[in-house]
Amino acid sequence: MTRRRIPRPAELAPLVRLRRPSLSRSAKLERAQTIWDLRELARKRTPAVAFDYTDGAADGEIGLRRAREAFADLEFRPSILCDVADTDTSATVLGKVSRLPVGIAPTGFTRMMHTDGEVGGARAAARAGIPFALSTMGTTGIEELAAATGPAARNWFQLYMTTDRDRSIALIDRAAASGFDTLLVTVDVPVSGARLRDLRNGMTVPPSLTWKGALDATRKPGWWFDFLTTEPLAFATLDRWPGTVATLLDSMFDPTVTYEDLAWIRDRWPGKLVVKGVQTLADARRLADTGADGIVLSNHGGRQLDRAPVPLHLLPAVAREVGRDLEIVLDTGIMHGADIVAALALGARFTLVGRAYLYGLMAGGEAGADRAIDILRTQLIRTMKLLGVSSVAELTPDHVRLLHRFRED
Repeated sequence: MTRRRIPRPAELAPLVRLRRPSLSRSAKLERAQTIWDLRELARKRTPAVAFDYTDGAADGEIGLRRAREAFADLEFRPSILCDVADTDTSATVLGKVSRLPVGIAPTGFTRMMHTDGEVGGARAAARAGIPFALSTMGTTGIEELAAATGPAARNWFQLYMTTDRDRSIALIDRAAASGFDTLLVTVDVPVSGARLRDLRNGMTVPPSLTWKGALDATRKPGWWFDFLTTEPLAFATLDRWPGTVATLLDSMFDPTVTYEDLAWIRDRWPGKLVVKGVQTLADARRLADTGADGIVLSNHGGRQLDRAPVPLHLLPAVAREVGRDLEIVLDTGIMHGADIVAALALGARFTLVGRAYLYGLMAGGEAGADRAIDILRTQLIRTMKLLGVSSVAELTPDHVRLLHRFRED
């Protein structure tokens, strides 16, 4: 028989340590342990028109789902009895050291997600010692971003080749003059993808309210207060557009861009040149002969061609074929520090995150971007230690096995 007794108050005291409840944004950010936690905070704070622009993809969103599933459908193979007391998370990418093997991908309309916008993201990146890429469709000017982050920050510029070539050339020259060291030329946008969430929300530039949006806005007063009491939304390339984002993009993107255009861009740009949006091994091989310094294996976050190749699945073959000639960067689907580890092990030199950072920005502005980077850093270090590696340079394909689903043999 179990003997029972009444516990003494002194014995109960150590067990009852109630924390003082806090509803502050900083406390909520601190409690977020994953990027998915930040996504949920972002969803609660941000109107659907802005949240869906970030969260959504093209058509049935199959490509995005598959990209994330690819990271889930792999097996890590750890080594044991390794000294991992200290870990080196730094990586050299495009001639300079980044303190983490991940940078901030270019994202459009970022001040619509939170009024801190690109400046908040770039400052967070600079504190973390990682690169920040400003989009052609960014809502902060090139010179403004450079002034806000200072000379110690590492800024990249992402170029969409538009039908107005003079404007494209001017953007290249402005970025070079402002100290941006790398140009990302995005090549998977002859037209805009079918981003159905945006079409259904009637998303315009700047945002306008439908009746459904007006009802949603009443539940997100903080976002609207910030939006209405700060500088109006403006863009690096134009100020406003009377139609939807889809029609804006279709009017801007140049469907005539070919490999020959890379030659004059290479001649014009004094820094590192990276081609973003590579989705086949054949194109990766061809780009190795163009004078490009690197490529980004990317399906544009699933936002262009739905059911496009999954970058992680493409990575091993591309790394084997052109890894000595080009620096390989990977994006699309990264939501965890372990995803970064897997990409590096399979041959990527570096990675980029877009949505993962934007969820943090929407959840808490610049502080939220800091929290997103911190979460990825913590997960990255823990995964490395559990794998038995003390630096990212030690990661090899032996540490990862891709499982069979959606994988080419």
